[in-house]
Amino acid sequence: MSNIQRLHTETRYSEIVIHNGTVYLAGQLADNLDADIAGQTHETLESIERLLIEAGSDKSRILSATVYLKDMAADYAAFNALWDAWLVPGTAPARACVEAPMYSPKVRVELSIIAAVKN
Repeated sequence: MSNIQRLHTETRYSEIVIHNGTVYLAGQLADNLDADIAGQTHETLESIERLLIEAGSDKSRILSATVYLKDMAADYAAFNALWDAWLVPGTAPARACVEAPMYSPKVRVELSIIAAVKN
């Protein structure tokens, strides 16, 4: 049986779980919830990048992304502009984007990421 590695573990979740060469990130969102969709997206993508590097991966190895937007009509285009610029060309992951109520009315975006560990 393979080891399961958990990093930044809290009572309810771990920020990073690594198993069988795959990295799973908990849902990531911005700390600055007063920012608009661009600010929250930028901060969230920076956090994802930092956590992936810590886990032995990087954004070019993302396999799947689930995007949760508070308001699809208002934020989809702005989110996608930043997402498209952030991705490494030719490495677009499988992705779903859904509109979802968030735990706080200020949260505009949350992302859940699965990535491959670098060999």
